[in-house]
Amino acid sequence: MKANTKSTVIWIQGITCNGNSHSFLNYSNMALFAASFEMLYHPLLFTAHTLESLLDKPEAFDFLIVEGAFTKEARYLQRFGRSFPEILEPLANKARFIVCVGSCASFGGMFRLRDPRHISGALFNAKEKGGYWDEKSNVVNIPGCPAHPRWIAETMMALREGKTVLLDEFLRPKEIFAYLAHHGCLRNEYFEWKVDCKQLGEKEGCMFYEHGCLGPNTHANCNKILWNDVSSKTRAGSPCLGCTEFDFPRRALYETHKNMSLPQTPYGIGKRAYYTLAGVAKSFKIERLEKKLIDEDH
Repeated sequence: MKANTKSTVIWIQGITCNGNSHSFLNYSNMALFAASFEMLYHPLLFTAHTLESLLDKPEAFDFLIVEGAFTKEARYLQRFGRSFPEILEPLANKARFIVCVGSCASFGGMFRLRDPRHISGALFNAKEKGGYWDEKSNVVNIPGCPAHPRWIAETMMALREGKTVLLDEFLRPKEIFAYLAHHGCLRNEYFEWKVDCKQLGEKEGCMFYEHGCLGPNTHANCNKILWNDVSSKTRAGSPCLGCTEFDFPRRALYETHKNMSLPQTPYGIGKRAYYTLAGVAKSFKIERLEKKLIDEDH
C-alpha cells in the first residue's frame, strides 16, 4: 500500500449501545487517523456514502469494523429493511481485514446473555470457538466495554502498514492484550501484602479480595496507557470489571468469587503456590500501608 494512499474503512453495527463508537471518537490523535484512513461509512457520522450504496458496489475495501454482537435472527436486528447477515456478508466478502471492536463483537458480551443460542461474537460464543462464523481468516478481535480508542487506531495502523500483528488464542493483538490490567496498577503493593480496601472509591488498598477486582485476571494494558491519558478504573477507586475477557459481564461484578473463603487465583499462578504465598503475606503487618488506610478513614 502506498504511503500517500488512504485505507478505506466501513464501520457497521450489530446489536450495540454505541459505546465503542463514542470511545473511538475520543482518540487523542484523530488528525493522524484521518490522514491515513478514509471513513466511507459510519452510522453516527456524516460520510460521503450511504450504507445501501456501498452494499451494491463491487469494489473491495480495506477495513470492515463491526461494533456490537452478531446474530442471524432478523427478529433481533434489521437496518433499512435488511437483516444483519444481508448487510454483513456482502461487506465481509470485500474487506481485506475485519476488525471486531468491543466485547460484544468479539465474544457476544452483554447481549449474548439474553440468548446465547442466537447472539454471539464473530468467531466466539463467549469462550467457545464458533460464533456467527465457524472460520474466518482475516478477523482481529479488540474487546473491551468499550475498547480503548488507541487499541483500535494503533491496530488498524499496524495492519495498514503491513506489520505482523501477533494474535492470542482469542484473536486479540498480543501487543495490547499480553499485559494484564494489574500491570501498572498503583495498588500493586497492597495486592502483594494483602492489604484490603474497605470501600469503593478509596485511594488506598487492594480491591481484589473484597470488591471483585479482576485486574490480575484481565488481559489489557489500561494501567499503562490510561484512559484519556489520565486515569483508569483502579486509579479512580473502582475495581477492574474484566471487560476484555470472554466471560464479561459476570453476574456479580463487584463481588469476589471465593471458595472456602479463598479468592480466585490470579492469571497463570497455581492455587497451591498462590494460597501459600498469600497466607505468608497476610501474616505480616505492614504498618506503613496499614497507617495509610487508617489516615484515609479519618
